[in-house]
Amino acid sequence: MSTTAGTKTGTATGTGSGAASGATAGTTTVKSRMTALARAELTLLGRSRATLVTALLVPLLMPLTVQSATKEMDLEKVGLSLGTVLLPAAVGFSLLFAIYTALTSIYVVRREELVLKRLRTGELRDPEILVGAALPAVGIGLAQCVLVSIGSTVLLDIGAPPAPQLAVLGVLLGIVMCVALAAVTAGFSRTAESAQVTSLPFMFVSVLGSGMTIPLEVLPDRVAAVCELLPLSPAITLVRGAWTGDLTAYEALGAVATALAWTVLAVFAVRRWFRWEPRR
Repeated sequence: MSTTAGTKTGTATGTGSGAASGATAGTTTVKSRMTALARAELTLLGRSRATLVTALLVPLLMPLTVQSATKEMDLEKVGLSLGTVLLPAAVGFSLLFAIYTALTSIYVVRREELVLKRLRTGELRDPEILVGAALPAVGIGLAQCVLVSIGSTVLLDIGAPPAPQLAVLGVLLGIVMCVALAAVTAGFSRTAESAQVTSLPFMFVSVLGSGMTIPLEVLPDRVAAVCELLPLSPAITLVRGAWTGDLTAYEALGAVATALAWTVLAVFAVRRWFRWEPRR
């Protein structure tokens, strides 16, 4: 009797242990899920030459157009130099093209190919899908921001920033905002071709009014006050302030508040209007 009981107990214990081991092996973490998704997205991104060229080369070439425009500006009058104009512009172009434009197309293409719909049937949650798909583009954009900052500091001889924390804060806020706005734009884009059109308004407004090509310091006060409220203006303001060192605490807090307000609004819009299935 005791032998039989021991056998049954051992069998039950073994079965329970095996089930527990299987359950442990079957569970995944947020980090592992998002890492796997980011790795797959990076592979797909490498196959899309148009998106890759836009993300890698355009942000590095666009500042050259800003340099020609600065020749007619009296930068010294407002306490700026060629370096403090080109560096924030280069960072802004990296945020726009490497992250915002690239991600808008990526979200639309993955949706139309039913990739997003299939991902939702697994363990991934909606925010994990959007963030995981954005990680490769964010990595490229962040690397470019670091690269152009170092390059501009050396080549344009503007020295190290007296307030580097402002630059870090500006870039991080800009990245989060561009990811959220890309998802919003993708929700209103029917195809990958139309995504190139729906992303133009934000790009034009940012390039012309956020202080990238024309610094807000050289604009009339009323116009500058309006432009300061544009989505990408806080990031450009904080990055420029990191090198000029003349950004007050009040102005820095105002820029951060504006960036957070746009980010919250964009996240709300994503939750409300982002589409996970192809638009018909």
